[in-house]
Amino acid sequence: MATKSPPPPWEVARQVGDLVGAAGVRREVDRGVRALAQSALTRLDVVSRDEFDAQTEVLRRTRDRVAALEMEVAELASALEELGKQHGGA
Repeated sequence: MATKSPPPPWEVARQVGDLVGAAGVRREVDRGVRALAQSALTRLDVVSRDEFDAQTEVLRRTRDRVAALEMEVAELASALEELGKQHGGA
């Protein structure tokens, strides 16, 4: 038997709001739902957008540097091989 997945939080909040009706109670329920959502978010391992963007930039620069170093190593290996050939190596 397939289980039905739970509705998204905003749908639950809308349904509760529809059931509650009274403005004061609705505000109180809204505050409770917001507090619950905030609590759930603080327990998640998330970073701010600024931190994410900063780390993305660090990763981009690191990848560029690794690519440059790989190219440099390949050039040095080629030069070393040439020197070996010139001095009677393999």
